[in-house]
Amino acid sequence: MTNSWQNQFSQDARLLPHLVDLPKDQVLLSHLTEDDYRKASFLDQRIITPQLRRQLVPWSELSKVQLPQSPTPQYIFHIGHVGSTLLSRLLGEIDTVLALREPQLLRTLCEISQIRAEPDSPWSPEDYERRFSESVRWLSRPFYPQQPVMIKASSFVSELAPELLADEIEALFLYAPLDRYIPTILAGEASVQETHMMAGARLKRLTRHLGKAPAQLWELTLAQRVAMSWMCELVTLFVAQKASHSANIMWMDFEAFLDAPQDQLIKAASHFNLELAEQKAAELVSGPIMSSYSKAPEHDYSPDLRQELLREANENHATDIRGAISWVEGIAAKFPLVAEAVQWIETRE
Repeated sequence: MTNSWQNQFSQDARLLPHLVDLPKDQVLLSHLTEDDYRKASFLDQRIITPQLRRQLVPWSELSKVQLPQSPTPQYIFHIGHVGSTLLSRLLGEIDTVLALREPQLLRTLCEISQIRAEPDSPWSPEDYERRFSESVRWLSRPFYPQQPVMIKASSFVSELAPELLADEIEALFLYAPLDRYIPTILAGEASVQETHMMAGARLKRLTRHLGKAPAQLWELTLAQRVAMSWMCELVTLFVAQKASHSANIMWMDFEAFLDAPQDQLIKAASHFNLELAEQKAAELVSGPIMSSYSKAPEHDYSPDLRQELLREANENHATDIRGAISWVEGIAAKFPLVAEAVQWIETRE
């Protein structure tokens, strides 16, 4: 990478503010083309290869770079494993869109936001506010003027949604009903492992929203941990909805999308003020994106295969699934916020 990184950074999105070295207060800039963005399922450490051109720069130097005015970014938030990567890929095929999937910089901001007033925060509250604004501006840089940037966040970053949606911003909130979500997670070995890994953190987050722990982690079965994860992420989005008075938020049930992908894709594009002709939408939903696993496109994963895996999971875990759904109903009876969130999505089904 040349010494003119400041000029490159100010021109367009080719230099991604990729990772943050907190102890050294440096930012890793990685060189990506538009095609690199289009192909990347995640903009985190997983895209680092020996061929990736990159350079560490001091945060203070990056802050000094003058940037032209860019459009406000649009966002996709979700509860996890509900087609957010798929929707981001489909919408990212619209010629005018620059889609960013799970930039690590947002996750770093979210982690620090949770401790911003604590003694162990690496930044002061004032530094956090300034760096939050800087980071959003950095991620908003397009490749050409007026190109909309659409950021698909990781589910963890939903805690940051009220701050990101403080203005008149378009956002899509993706979810799935509990009776579909549980077998979806139980059907995949990787998603089951993720559930175990993140269960503690999600229970902490849910407890913070509810003001009291709804359960003890060690008491929960696997299906209940999946259900608790669903509650955590759903409540987080619902709280963000109530806090984001100016934002234009569209909720979408992923199952409804799969039932009518062309119509739902057109609705999502319209919500984001994007032009998507019916013929183009038909081509997209009948093309390779819909027949591959969005997080790893080299693997086949069609809607039909998904239905088969769900059928098997429902058969193999029927008793546990019913028990977990009843458990959530009991939690909702004790915690009004859970009941409100569940009722909110039920009115949209």
